[in-house]
Amino acid sequence: MFGWFQRLLPQKGDFFAMFEAHAATLVAASRVLVELADDKSSTEKCLKAIEDHEHEADDIIREVLRQVRLTFLTPFDRGAITDLIAAMDDSIDEMLTAARAIHLYELDVLQSEMKTIVGMIAEQANVTAQAIPMLRKVGRNGVAIHDLTERVVRLEGEADDVHARGLKAAFLKYDKGDAMKFIVAREVFKNLERVTDAFEDVANEIDGIVIDHS
Repeated sequence: MFGWFQRLLPQKGDFFAMFEAHAATLVAASRVLVELADDKSSTEKCLKAIEDHEHEADDIIREVLRQVRLTFLTPFDRGAITDLIAAMDDSIDEMLTAARAIHLYELDVLQSEMKTIVGMIAEQANVTAQAIPMLRKVGRNGVAIHDLTERVVRLEGEADDVHARGLKAAFLKYDKGDAMKFIVAREVFKNLERVTDAFEDVANEIDGIVIDHS
């Protein structure tokens, strides 16, 4: 009796593939952010590239949410699926916000501490992209996944320290009357730090899945 009912249900969505596709947009956007941090790069060109990757990510999250509504059997709790993809989407949204600030303020040369944080963001994106496919076998990969998410969280803490040093350096450099440049530096640092915070949220969502399913 249950067989005919099952045949009426929508096909099971490939959430793992969609997670992995979204993670690929995070890596791609972070690479452009690294390029943006290069003093010789075009901020307009890099901003457009990150916008394109963000649009790709938006398409993916919409499909995930659609599949969550249509799919009877999901690999994880529906809330865990939507929370994870939302956290991932926040990460690329924050990268776009940071790129827009750099372009808006015509910051052609980034402080060394800003470049360091950008490098950390790229590493967070790459580590996240390593962890996401492991969710296909979450029970088997629980320890390895946790090692990766721990690295993402540790990078966020290191970025906080770099942020503090960078703000101090900017204050000392611009305290002789160029307050606007300090305000710009503070804004860019804030936006970059929010990217690292967003990746930490992704790591925490992944850890929650591991705890529930391993």
